[in-house]
Amino acid sequence: MQIDGARLMGHIDALGRLGVGETGRTRLAGSDEDKAGRDYLVGLLREAGLEVVVDRIGNIYGIWSMPENKGLKPVMCGSHIDTVINAGQYDGCLGVLAGLEVIQTLREQGFQPARPIAVVTFTNEEGVRFQPDMQGSLVYAGGQPLAEALDSRDKDGLRLGDELARIGYVGTIDPGDIVPECFVELHIEQGPILDVEGTQIGVVESLQGIHWKRVTFHGAQNHAGTTPTSMRRDAGLAAAQVNVHMRERALASSKLLCTVGTCALEPNAVNVIPETATFTVDMRSPNKDLLDAEDAGLEDYLRELAAASGLTVESEQLTRFDPVPFDEGVCQRIEASCQARGLSHRRITSGAGQDAQMMARICPTAMIFVPSVNGISHNPREFSRSEDCANGANVLLDVISGLAQ
Repeated sequence: MQIDGARLMGHIDALGRLGVGETGRTRLAGSDEDKAGRDYLVGLLREAGLEVVVDRIGNIYGIWSMPENKGLKPVMCGSHIDTVINAGQYDGCLGVLAGLEVIQTLREQGFQPARPIAVVTFTNEEGVRFQPDMQGSLVYAGGQPLAEALDSRDKDGLRLGDELARIGYVGTIDPGDIVPECFVELHIEQGPILDVEGTQIGVVESLQGIHWKRVTFHGAQNHAGTTPTSMRRDAGLAAAQVNVHMRERALASSKLLCTVGTCALEPNAVNVIPETATFTVDMRSPNKDLLDAEDAGLEDYLRELAAASGLTVESEQLTRFDPVPFDEGVCQRIEASCQARGLSHRRITSGAGQDAQMMARICPTAMIFVPSVNGISHNPREFSRSEDCANGANVLLDVISGLAQ
């Protein structure tokens, strides 16, 4: 069996045109643009004859069941369709629309599944407007209480629950009411390895752990031209020192990545010494012990730096996700499909957070990667070739049909 590659790419291109505005392609969770993407997807699911269900965190399910298998745990695939600001059109969307394409192909070919098959799109995977990221799958897997998630607020104080209600996507069932037999996520790599190597499929066997912190240094606002350097309590300087320190920690280990991705200074004037500096630190590693040690080491460094600089410091843990091993049996099914189809493949670790890491808490889970040209993602230049998307969808077809028998 083969999926219809032209139909898949037509859906990806059509979804990619939604939410394009002044900030490029942007569909933040709970926004009008998110509603447009959701409405388009729901229309496709209904056209395909699937039962559409929405849960109370806004996750959308398209379910194919038959009288003889109704009530059994479904084989599930999917991803997300929300985006970062000024995004590409493949991140998340490929996994959702390929899942739909798999079900359409199986139905057209007269496949008789022994258990239901479902495709899901999870709410707020990106975590740009509301935190934490991967929120819909986190709530679904029992990692965050529903009420707490719905009370998440954006920078303007708007609640996620209110915004989901406003766009019409507060559902009728509790997250987790649909219990999966297993979960498989097709995704673009978002990194350069497969593209550089010329490898067609990544068999994702694990996912890095991710720790996020928000740090604020408090110093003293003063005149930039009259305050001697030795008498300054410069919060901005401390933020810069942390950035350099974390780069040095990452260079010292091939298993650690560190990024200061946001930084805000107050009063943020060219001729004023910053009184406060608020910034984020993103630390990732496939090694849990190393990640925990570096997290603790950063806390020690923050306290030492504040004391030496005459500052005070606050540190808030935003996310703390351990590395995730994926199911070996599902990984072997992915490899078997690649071998049968003559596709080059390799085992790989996901450097990005994914909904699959939450699903791995509750059922056998693995991921399929296809190459990202030049390793570009979270960028309008994000691109995966049509043939690579079709290859990934065909492997997903094999794995889902095998798991559903």
